[in-house]
Amino acid sequence: MTDSEKKDLIVYRISRAKDTLKEVNLHVDNELLNTAVNRLYYACYYAVIALLLSNEINVQTHAGVRQMFGLHFIKPGLIDKELGKFYSDIFDKRQTGDYDDFVSFTKEEVVSMIPPAQKLINSIEELLVQM
Repeated sequence: MTDSEKKDLIVYRISRAKDTLKEVNLHVDNELLNTAVNRLYYACYYAVIALLLSNEINVQTHAGVRQMFGLHFIKPGLIDKELGKFYSDIFDKRQTGDYDDFVSFTKEEVVSMIPPAQKLINSIEELLVQM
């Protein structure tokens, strides 16, 4: 992948993160709360993938993304520790909501996850600009 292609992919992933975050309120308004949690996770995931890509960190799994994000960006303090914890929590909630039976999130739970997701995406975008 050329540098130009890499930059284009990073921009695309951040754009995808923002667009996916916009979907969340539609799902909340329609009481599709597990789907809203899924979209919250993926919005954050796309941003984290962009950050990893910018540093040429290649991963194959969602768990690998979480691990490399923590190792390279949370542990050194480049991204706030609370946002790292949020990313781990939203990863677990998405897994639970998508794969476990009889799991349902409340509207209040889902709505409370929107601001930290937005903050994580913004923090990653700011870090990408600095790099």
